[in-house]
Parts: sequence; C-alpha cells; structure tokens
Amino acid sequence: MLPKFDIAILGGGIIGSATAYFLLKESPALSLCVIEPDPTYELASTLRASGGCRVQFTCPENIAMSLYSIDFIKAFEQTMASNGRPAPVDWVEGGYLFIVPPDHVANLARNVRKQRAQGCVVDLLTPQDLKNKFPSMNVDDLGAGAHTPHDGWCDPNGLLWGFRRKAVELGAVYLKDRVVDAEMDPTKVRAVVLASGERVTADAFVNAAGAWSSEVASMFGMKLPVTPMRRFEHYFTAGSPIERLPYVKDVARLAFRSEGKGFSGGLVDGNERRGFNFEVDHDYFERVVWPAVAHRFPAFEAAKCHRTWSGLYEQNELDGNPVIGRWSRATESLHRRRLFGPRNDACAGGGRAIAELVVHGKYQTIDLTRLGYERVRLGGLC
Repeated sequence: MLPKFDIAILGGGIIGSATAYFLLKESPALSLCVIEPDPTYELASTLRASGGCRVQFTCPENIAMSLYSIDFIKAFEQTMASNGRPAPVDWVEGGYLFIVPPDHVANLARNVRKQRAQGCVVDLLTPQDLKNKFPSMNVDDLGAGAHTPHDGWCDPNGLLWGFRRKAVELGAVYLKDRVVDAEMDPTKVRAVVLASGERVTADAFVNAAGAWSSEVASMFGMKLPVTPMRRFEHYFTAGSPIERLPYVKDVARLAFRSEGKGFSGGLVDGNERRGFNFEVDHDYFERVVWPAVAHRFPAFEAAKCHRTWSGLYEQNELDGNPVIGRWSRATESLHRRRLFGPRNDACAGGGRAIAELVVHGKYQTIDLTRLGYERVRLGGLC
C-alpha cells in the first residue's frame, strides 16, 4: 500500500520531471511522487524532438518563460549535477531565424517589438540583409526575417534525465505505472487509480501527461482541447556546400537547423489526422519537406534524407498556447501543466511557475494567470 503524498505528478517526461525538481527546490519537505508508465520514454515527445529553445513568441508569458528557461539550460550541466555527476545537455547557441513573405512583415515587426520590450535580442532583417548573412538562401519571395542569435538547441534526452536524476536526489519517488481513473468529490480530487490496482492519494495533483494530457484530464471530468498530432523529424544532408544555419522557421511550419555535418528538422502538416500514430511515412521527406527546403536553399536540390522518425505534437486546438494553472476554483487540488509540444524553452519557466502556484497559492515571478484553464471556457487567449 502506497503512502499518501503531498503532490502527485501524472507524467514523468521533461515537463513532469522539471515540475518535480522545482517543487522540491521550492519546498524541500514535500513528499512527492511522479507516475510514469514508461521509464524508457520510448514514445515520449521529448526524446523524439529536435531540442529547440527560442524566445520568438507573441504572448508575453511565453517570452518570459523562454528567457528564464534558456538561461537555465545554459547553466544546466553545473546546476543540475547530481551526486557529483554533471548533467550535459550539449547546448548550441545557433540562433533562430523566422522568415516571412511580404504580407506578414507588419506582424513580424510587431512581434519583434514585443520581444525587444522584454529584453530579447532580436535583429529584424530585410531580404538583402538575409542574403548577406545567409548567402545560400533564396530570398526572392521573402519580406523579412527575425533573427534571435542567443536562441539555440540542446539534447532533449540529456535535459529530461538531468531533471529526473536531480528530482530523485531531492526526494521525488518515481512510480512505474499508468493512471487509469480518478476518485473525486464535488470540490476535491481524492486519489488516482493505477493500472496495477494501486491508489495514489495526495493533496494536489499535476497533469503533465503531454500528448496524453487530454485523456488524463477526462478522468477528472475535465475537457481539454489538446490532441496528439503526429509530426516527422528528418536528418538530411545537402548535395552542395552550404553555410551553417540557425534554426530556420517559416509560416508554412517548415523548421530545420544544422546538426553535425547535416541538418535536422521537418515540415509539420497541420491537417495530419489526430491520434496516437507513430508509423513513419518514409516518402514524406521527398514528397513534402524536400521541395520546401530546396526552394528556400537551392543547395538542397540534391539533398539526401538519412533517417526519418515520428513523434507526437500535443496540439492545443483552441489557441496553440500552453494551459497552466488550477483547473477551477472549485477543484483546488488539480493543477494543469500542459505545454504544447516538447517545449524545452518553457520547461524551466513553467516548472517554476507551477511550483510557486502549488506551494504559495499564487505566482511569485512570472504571472501566468492568462494561461489558466479559465480561458478554455472563454474561448481563447490571443
């Protein structure tokens, strides 16, 4: 029979493990468990992602979380050393570049002003600036680009295990099990039932189940507009010499970056049928990604795809933004921590915010009230 815990976190991926770490840093005396069905993380979004970290968002809350998280990740190896063992995450400050056609320039400039207002270093580039900086780029149909040189990417596997090892060192108990049901009364979540038949009772519960978060939420009678969407990542090389590139993104959801001697990334199909599908379409690169990268960088005309893998993007169908906070005033014991996709750039900022909310009853540093569940009822944020 399991003991009662102060906090139970449902999901032990990067979001759940980061939340566990910050909760125990905020209040070391807490008893805390993390319920994770697969400690190998074979199907977890984190290990199937490219590890990007950026500040190029439109909502101030996302920008603030990213600024904190990126600084945290840069110092991660030393800060998160566990039992004398460093926690390398192979941080690469390669920058982000968001490129847009002429009819999106005004929106891009407005976003740049928001980012700069919060202290971000952002360069707004004309097509000629882009050509000068990235000679291999075709800029004929572009209106502008926003370059954030201090953004970058890291090893998401190292990030996940660094958080998990440190959380365990601080006292977190990881349970290999799956949540299958919840026990509630009108004002409080009492317990969750596990596939093993065990019950976990706690004073507060945090839903950090990633692409499965909507399924978990439904056990509490909570409707969450989050669906799993398959997306592909590819490792490919160029057929002609090309300069090292930042993380390049465009409005069509093409996103790729330099990786070793090649490149890693893909093009998200927003019309992909929702569901838990991990099958790999090995023709997707040639059919969809290759034409897009070859158009933007002609050096990829003879690109070769060496590997394709799939992962789940937790898509917020309402407004694309994170849902963080208490479920409602009536159910004070259920906290939401749902970040769309494997958001490395929000794992630390969001984890710290939830820890503050659980321990202190309110946000102490970044006010994420607008990202709360109430906006689901009201119909969106931005």
